[in-house]
Amino acid sequence: MASASVTLGSILDAAARGGFPPPDGTVTVVPQPSHRDAGVIAFTAHSVVFTDEDPGWVRSTLAALDCDPLAVTMSARFHSAFLDRTGRLTDTIDLLTVAPALPGAPDPRLELRELDGRDHPRVARARKRRDDVRVWSAAGGGVLVIGRGVAGRWETAIEVEEGVRHRGLGRALAGAARHLVPDGDLVWAQQSPGNARSVRAFQAAGYRPVGSEALFFAG
Repeated sequence: MASASVTLGSILDAAARGGFPPPDGTVTVVPQPSHRDAGVIAFTAHSVVFTDEDPGWVRSTLAALDCDPLAVTMSARFHSAFLDRTGRLTDTIDLLTVAPALPGAPDPRLELRELDGRDHPRVARARKRRDDVRVWSAAGGGVLVIGRGVAGRWETAIEVEEGVRHRGLGRALAGAARHLVPDGDLVWAQQSPGNARSVRAFQAAGYRPVGSEALFFAG
């Protein structure tokens, strides 16, 4: 069990700056940073479960599963047990990436225009899972969303219209997000590992993989 001083926020901040948990095959259990957000983050040979459920239940459930101990926290069987116990929902396991903020304004060639954007499907989804959501459109046919997500971290998501893909707009939007968060801060982004376009775009824009993440949302 983690000490009382260890929080998900402190673990994320350390990992983003290269201070990963020890690759010792263990699991750290910490409280949820909010009612909205519970889940699992798997680093190299170390997982963090953030939940307000009894840590003893987490550990006994993991121990009872016939799975590779280095992979058990991301197994479908553990996630199913967690969802059954809590009544929460989940979507997928994402690649979790992060990049530091960059000074100055985004590339003016993007012609970013801030929107209210309440009717856009990606924005509607973001408002359910993030606070302080802001939205921009790009002249070329893209949308950029930034908000406060898990443990208050800045998170970004992008969408590029089908007709203008393969032109570098996704990479440019991902890079623009780094100019739209406060100097000295970090911006996080999740990508489905199967969405190779998105993975490549964020990595080309300077986002570094730090782990995998499964979020469990309140129903």
